[in-house]
Amino acid sequence: MRGEGCWIWDADGKRYLDFTTGIAVTNLGHGHPAIINAIEEQAKSVIHVSNLFHIEPQVELAEILVKNSFADKVFFCNSGAEANEGAIKLARRWGDANGGRYKIVSALGSFHGRTLGALSATGHKKYQKGFKPLVPGFKFVPYGKIEPLKKAINDEKVCAVILEPIQAENGVIIPPDDYLPKVRELCTEKNVLLILDEIQVGLGRTGRLFAYEHYRIEPDIMTLAKALGGGIPCGAVLARDEVAIYLTPGSHGSTLGGNPLAMHSGCAVLRTILDDGLLDNAARMGEYFLHKLTALEEDYSELIKEVRGKGLILGIEIRNKDKAKEVSGKCLEKGFLVILTQETVIRILPPLIAKQDEIDFAIEKFDESFREIS
Repeated sequence: MRGEGCWIWDADGKRYLDFTTGIAVTNLGHGHPAIINAIEEQAKSVIHVSNLFHIEPQVELAEILVKNSFADKVFFCNSGAEANEGAIKLARRWGDANGGRYKIVSALGSFHGRTLGALSATGHKKYQKGFKPLVPGFKFVPYGKIEPLKKAINDEKVCAVILEPIQAENGVIIPPDDYLPKVRELCTEKNVLLILDEIQVGLGRTGRLFAYEHYRIEPDIMTLAKALGGGIPCGAVLARDEVAIYLTPGSHGSTLGGNPLAMHSGCAVLRTILDDGLLDNAARMGEYFLHKLTALEEDYSELIKEVRGKGLILGIEIRNKDKAKEVSGKCLEKGFLVILTQETVIRILPPLIAKQDEIDFAIEKFDESFREIS
């Protein structure tokens, strides 16, 4: 197996257009020279020490993240689940010092990871099956609706709300434009922390570095992972100073989190996204892709229920789960990789470097697959 740009070859030499990006990990595509050079350079120097010592590329990556976000402090870990665990612990630590609060409100349909704490915050029963009892203290409300959330945080024991700006695993569910601003306003009014899980939708995928920027709000805590390390495991918890001070030395930690290899790769990822015009490309190509998919929706309305997306995270909801599986299989046969999620939604996650001719190739394969099925 090998990859180059938006393309990947299997063991038999067959070429595929990879619009899965390893589930939003390879945002710069396969074999990007900036990542290769960063990994090679760091591997020749030192791969791991520990957080008992200052690590220069860790400081560099934290500075880039802080400079380009709401945050003042960054804690590094190894994955999205770890990042959400860290955010949950930080929120509860803050809540303990602010009235003994510990409950966290999450959304139905959410996905926050597979560790026990992150799973307890996940609003999908299918992921939780067989792992009960879960961590107590989590409440769930419908996603995209403000009134149920308003009622939930009237509970004086609530310390935080955790949400995805777009529910990716749930089928690319995009909330109403006024939802997150209203959530921010409500959290501020009730002195409740707002945690945004940008593990899949952050780092340029929506056409902005972070999805919250579309709504002109700022969270109190944000979690990142997936694309952050460019394929090297890497996660992060970002927070404002007023919140971050509660995660004191010894209260939380990670042996491998923030290791030099992941940090140096992460610096290369962020600098490339910011300096090479990839945010503009993601916005422009995402708009083009959505326009083309909408035309397919009109042509194959008997198959397609809805097309939706923001930047380069897009979804095609198929009316029938068997047909959705067939579409996914047809695309694979034709050399085009996509993700089937929630049984009926084709999730599309192109690299931020995707070009118009590659999107045209994807549209062509979708068109052929829909035509053959219908």
